[in-house]
Amino acid sequence: MSNQVILQIAVPTPLRCLFDYLPPHNASSATLQTGMRIQVPLGNRKVIGILINKISHSKIDNSKLKTALQILDDKPLLPSTLIELISWASDYYQHPIGDCWHNAIPNSLRKGDNLELRTQKMLRLTVKGKGLPVGALQRAGKQKILLERLQQNGQLSGKQAQEEGISRPVIKALLDKQLIEEVTIEDQHAVLAHFATNQKGSETALSLNQQQQYAKESISKQLNQFNVFLLEGVTGSGKTEVYLQIIAEVLDRKCQALVLVPEIGLTPQTVDRFKRRFSCTIGVLHSGLNDRERLDAWLLSQRGQAGIIIGTRSAIFTPMANPGIIIVDEEHDLSFKQQDGFRYSARDIAVMRGQFEQIPVVLGSATPSLESINNAEYKRYQHLRLTERAGQAKDPEFNLLDIRHKPLTEGFSKPLLDAIEQTLKSQQQALVFINRRGFAPVLMCHDCGWIAECPACDIRMTVHREPPRLHCHHCELIKPLPNHCPNCQSQPLQQLGLGTERSEIALTQLFPTTPIYRIDRDTTQRKFAMENMVNDINQGGAAILVGTQMLAKGHHFPHVTLVAILDADAGLFGVDFRAPERMGQLLIQVAGRAGRAENPGSVYIQTHFPEHPLINTLITRGYPTFAHNLLAERQRLGLPPRSYMALLRSDHNDPDRVTRFLSEVRHTAERQALPLHLVGPLPAAIAKRAHRYRYQLLIISPQRRQLQQAIRSLIQSIETMASARSLRWSIDIDPQDMN
Repeated sequence: MSNQVILQIAVPTPLRCLFDYLPPHNASSATLQTGMRIQVPLGNRKVIGILINKISHSKIDNSKLKTALQILDDKPLLPSTLIELISWASDYYQHPIGDCWHNAIPNSLRKGDNLELRTQKMLRLTVKGKGLPVGALQRAGKQKILLERLQQNGQLSGKQAQEEGISRPVIKALLDKQLIEEVTIEDQHAVLAHFATNQKGSETALSLNQQQQYAKESISKQLNQFNVFLLEGVTGSGKTEVYLQIIAEVLDRKCQALVLVPEIGLTPQTVDRFKRRFSCTIGVLHSGLNDRERLDAWLLSQRGQAGIIIGTRSAIFTPMANPGIIIVDEEHDLSFKQQDGFRYSARDIAVMRGQFEQIPVVLGSATPSLESINNAEYKRYQHLRLTERAGQAKDPEFNLLDIRHKPLTEGFSKPLLDAIEQTLKSQQQALVFINRRGFAPVLMCHDCGWIAECPACDIRMTVHREPPRLHCHHCELIKPLPNHCPNCQSQPLQQLGLGTERSEIALTQLFPTTPIYRIDRDTTQRKFAMENMVNDINQGGAAILVGTQMLAKGHHFPHVTLVAILDADAGLFGVDFRAPERMGQLLIQVAGRAGRAENPGSVYIQTHFPEHPLINTLITRGYPTFAHNLLAERQRLGLPPRSYMALLRSDHNDPDRVTRFLSEVRHTAERQALPLHLVGPLPAAIAKRAHRYRYQLLIISPQRRQLQQAIRSLIQSIETMASARSLRWSIDIDPQDMN
């Protein structure tokens, strides 16, 4: 091969550049295509990179270029549309393209594994063995049986041979005679059996009401082109049924559907619903799977063997042989935004992927994000509304409980406990929502005022009872639970505030004969834990569910008729300008778990601010009016989505270094006269985390293009700053969390 062919390879590093390499020895230039994996030397390591481009000249002298080691693929990993999408994402999110590729492919492929389904070893006849007549090896009975089976079936697995009573020494004897051979092949049957449904789509489609029918027809008419539909439906309005009937049409066209859900906990419920409806293979992709399971699902989608792919955030990059539609359920959910490293929004990338693939994208939610509502107002998205619950279900009745000056039993007011008791007597279920894990958020000494704080973070440690410990939920530091004050030696210590664990204990004491289910991150860590609890709950009968926002994310609990929100005030005074939006979404989503079947539901909201306009607008006029008012406020303040934002984050164990660095960046932007509004440097909401001090610079522009150009210019300047080399910094485009 000519030395003029240079490979530009994306390598997973923090550097925003491609690396030039000479091709591997004896490689043909014609076989090298964008999107192939290539093993290359990097420093003293061997890493897997992705071929991005071939050029004839490098800025580096050819004599100084290293030679790539090995080409791992004979074709690109991804179709051209996804290769373009990753390039766009790297450019838009201002993130190194090598790391973008690293995030877009399964871990097995990052490590250099073969592009094949799980394999198994099979026995088959050699050419010599095929030449033997039927009935050969009469004197060796077991060898004769194995030979006959292979003559009849062509191949056998070791397990099948064992079931025939054939031992390993018998197999070895025929291997030594070169009559059979052992080969490794893809086990497609086992993989398809793992992902396929056994129910054969036994559930029939439900009748749609007028609004559902209109939504379905609007989307179905545009299945062969790009469009974005914002499907806003009140909780229980039957959005999933609309998805299912549209997907049925997509499958009839021999195309595939990609469905994104925000949390692993929702995946089993969603997969089960889809399996009851469809008989096709359903690929599942989320972080709870092992590498082998993820790669198998990825390959089934890539080859077109999985008709439906259901996954969490990273599944947006899954290749489809015949893409037909992308559905993002609960599109407002913060989980769709990656919060570290490659900080992409799976929802927004879904929209761009739909454009590249020329297929429709459906964004569904009862409480759409203000960004999506804003896009619908500007006619970028087609807004479809489902304003009534499906079937006979009615909207829940809201009750504000003023708890000022009222006695509380472990956070529960008497009217709320009475309502829970009546619900249980009628053999219905109650859901208690409190968005704090653990037993108590504060451990304090009553005598001297000492508070248990995390030594690594600016945060108080949470008290847990099972097992007893102090736990920082930010850096994951765990300490023993002290029995006396380390400051003045007094005892006992006071455990202040409420957490899910404390509420569970209190409810167990108040209702000792009622099953209590606690659903939070601590109780759902084990595989199938969430799925098993949901199955038990949905068996019916009196029960109490207590948990965090995990309960609010799309779960269908048909027997829940009462929802209790213990503390609605936490979101009213957050430092993040998005706090009111998050509060409204959370309250409506939690409330939406009540009365989803034939029995009416009620929602009890405990608050110290019953006259607060945000809460009152939300429960009396609904989320659409609430969101419209917030959009008007954002317009007045010049905040997203009426403007565009980026966040420059930095951290170091010396806070002065961080503030000096961010101040230098700010002065650079001001000298360049960039069209920006700059705020900061300011400490993050949690200024110290894991012994590192965290500050940020907020960058706002009225135009997206101006912001992108300004950030690109700033990054170039930052990479030349000496102050940037001794600390960590990152850019977050369209930040969703100001912490």
